[in-house]
Amino acid sequence: MKAKSILLVEDNPQDEMLTLRALRKVSLANSVEVVRDGQQAIDHLFGVGEFAARALAELPAVVLLDIGLPRVSGLEVLARLRADERTRLLPVVILTSSDEERDRLKSYQEGANSFVRKPLDFAEFAETVARLGIYWLATNEPPPSA
Repeated sequence: MKAKSILLVEDNPQDEMLTLRALRKVSLANSVEVVRDGQQAIDHLFGVGEFAARALAELPAVVLLDIGLPRVSGLEVLARLRADERTRLLPVVILTSSDEERDRLKSYQEGANSFVRKPLDFAEFAETVARLGIYWLATNEPPPSA
């Protein structure tokens, strides 16, 4: 069985640290790779630029994607993923501090699998991330490989 990984796309160092801590606590992912802006996310997933040596067949089990990213927004990353046959079915969870209804609507219109608002309370944040990890890595049945 192939090891499952998570791609965390997060530009806030504190949110990154809290997310990684919560995921380590539930010990689900063999690896969590972190990129800090939308362009890095695209480069990582398509194996270009600084990630050209990455094996493209090894997509993460899920992408945790913030909306407000530098260089390329999370919604633009999502649109690029859904437009490409290789990543069209890749599970993407929008994990954001935005509570704007338009962001939620646009996320689903662009093909997000889930929209989760980051709780402000640390304990709630950790619990939310842990539940996401459990669901997407242990409970969810991904589509069969093509």
